[in-house]
Amino acid sequence: MEKFFEILEHPADLKIKVFGKDLKEIFENSMKAMEENLRPEIDFSSKSEIEREIKIKSLDWETLLVDFLSEILYLSLTYKETYQKIKFLKFKEFEIEAKIFGKKVKRFGLEIKAVTYHDLEIKKTENNWQATILFDI
Repeated sequence: MEKFFEILEHPADLKIKVFGKDLKEIFENSMKAMEENLRPEIDFSSKSEIEREIKIKSLDWETLLVDFLSEILYLSLTYKETYQKIKFLKFKEFEIEAKIFGKKVKRFGLEIKAVTYHDLEIKKTENNWQATILFDI
């Protein structure tokens, strides 16, 4: 399997570069990368899959990405859940409606305090898309 993100050097925070074939995949892979870096300890006593709906509108793609990840981080920490799958109901210019699916978590191994705008970048390369995101930990 091709890697969908890599961790970049940063002295204090978590900085990742995410890869995708299109913007939709950038958003999906950013969510997966953030959730993976929370290092969730899954609660296997809870068998049922959790489903939540999110709706986000923003001014541009960068703000939408930060708002999207911030909403998922908020849901993860508030409800002690981790989300591995997403189904986009709407993905258009600066607007997302989606269902996210996940599992209950006993605890997280890393605390992410916030998704930041620092060094944030979304760009199209020759054959794919990339995003660089910095998380305050």
